[in-house]
Amino acid sequence: LQTMVARPDGGDIGGVAQVREAAAQLARLAKGLSMTCFLVSHITKGGEFAGPKTVEHLVDVAVYLEGTREGDLRILRSVKNRFGATHEVAVFQMGERGLVEVPNPSTFFVPRDRPERPGAAVVPVLEGTRPLLVEIQALVAPNMGYGPPQRRMAGLDYNRVLVLLAVMEKRLGAHLGSTDVYLAVAGGLEVREPAVDLGVGAAVLSSLRDRPLAPDTVVFGELSLAGDVRPVRQAPVRLREVDKLGFRRAVVPPGPLPEGLSLEVIQVADIEEAAAALELS
Repeated sequence: LQTMVARPDGGDIGGVAQVREAAAQLARLAKGLSMTCFLVSHITKGGEFAGPKTVEHLVDVAVYLEGTREGDLRILRSVKNRFGATHEVAVFQMGERGLVEVPNPSTFFVPRDRPERPGAAVVPVLEGTRPLLVEIQALVAPNMGYGPPQRRMAGLDYNRVLVLLAVMEKRLGAHLGSTDVYLAVAGGLEVREPAVDLGVGAAVLSSLRDRPLAPDTVVFGELSLAGDVRPVRQAPVRLREVDKLGFRRAVVPPGPLPEGLSLEVIQVADIEEAAAALELS
């Protein structure tokens, strides 16, 4: 869209006036011919649409194709849809013949034959309304004295994780002040929802204690500053996905549970109960 010339006197190519006029002309053409028109746009470094907001208001559907340079996965995310639900996602993998849909992303990000090692926790997150299992990986190592303790995150909110580490130090007596803490979401995904809080805490504590979590266990929940485990949205949907994929145990916040689950559900009220349930006390 930013390379089109809609009018000779409309300013520079890619400018606000040219982009707005080009989008308006294409919209009128599509409506006049009763046809579907796809507009492909640049995005800014911040991941936003590169152009005037009037273009986003003009179209019926706006989707973003997101990915990382290091990984081969692409996520197609809907942020506007006049004819359906928003924040739905589809996951694709770049192969030799182009993009191929990943029909069950949960099994892609969390293989069932993964080794049992300290510092890994499986968390069911929501991408739109679609449950997706991801693995939170943590490495807690002694600081060697070459500088202040390191805190490095990939795919997680940095400031949020710092708060979670402080809660763990206060409520669990976890001595993290003299350690380096590294955290990542496997597969290069970015997770921003609060349901991942308890999974981050479990992964860090598992690495600190050098005790692995059971590979058939998942954990999710929001942590408050007081260390309470709070309910998260669509918990029954997450549990049904976990049950369908064969996991046997889930450590979750208090709340209503769906019927017909075959897995053991352990509801915990605070981070101390969660640590005990995961045998990380």
